Amino acid sequence: MLLEGLETLSLLASEGTMAKVASRLYISQSAVSKRINQLELRLGKKLVEPDGRQIRLTPQALELLARVAPSLAEMKGVLADSQTLIDQTPLPVACSETLLAGYLARFMHGYLEQDPHIALSTHHTPVILARVRGGDALLGICAGRLPPGHGLCAELLLEEPFYLVGEEVADQQQGASSDQGRSILTMDLDNPSNRYLREPLAALGLVPGMELDSYLALIELAKAGIGPVLLPAGLLSLVGEQGQQARPLSGLGRPLHLVYRQSSLQRERIARLVEGIRAHFAQLKGLDKQR
Repeated sequence: MLLEGLETLSLLASEGTMAKVASRLYISQSAVSKRINQLELRLGKKLVEPDGRQIRLTPQALELLARVAPSLAEMKGVLADSQTLIDQTPLPVACSETLLAGYLARFMHGYLEQDPHIALSTHHTPVILARVRGGDALLGICAGRLPPGHGLCAELLLEEPFYLVGEEVADQQQGASSDQGRSILTMDLDNPSNRYLREPLAALGLVPGMELDSYLALIELAKAGIGPVLLPAGLLSLVGEQGQQARPLSGLGRPLHLVYRQSSLQRERIARLVEGIRAHFAQLKGLDKQR
């Protein structure tokens, strides 16, 4: 009961409303409220207060979460490791949206025929790592650099190169390129998993003129002829004709990793899925070498 209350309080800190927390936990709003009330009674402290249409955590609640968050994530991970995974048990997998769209959609289409209870969700890399550490996902598939001390097993699946899309159109609109830095459209480089790209882009004379939080938006801008746009190789096929004319950027890429808790591979369903993902990316590497 105490663990449920702390987990609910932690979700309230990130979600802000009882309704969103109820949706995340698959329980009613009244059950969420009951958990918080019981935790307040147990601790003898007020933990939440109304803030317009949302819920705000009190300073006492924030201090409590700061102290227990690492232990809470570890406990949730241990409980997830201990859960019995029968064939009908949902197997949560957290994945980068771009990897699902660019590399895994066809693989998952086939794999779901043999294991239809895989539950996919898409997130940025920091969230994927947090979900796997906390047991909310049993596997993670990440794009970009992993931070030090993430505490998970990580396998490099592929080093994905970057391309510039729509460079020819930009040259016609802006004139011949000069020695000055060229302005390009990129993903958000303040994201910790993308931050490493700033230095190599500067070395290539490329300046992020617009940083977006969605590769989908970048793809649509590239298709509309607005460029140059920095895109990873796996998304070029979604751009159409312009993707076929994209220019590779020598030495610039992003690592794609499979991440999991150390004990996860002892469980047959997870080990089988991991082997399938490894084989899929090994085949992709082989096709790249043939080209």
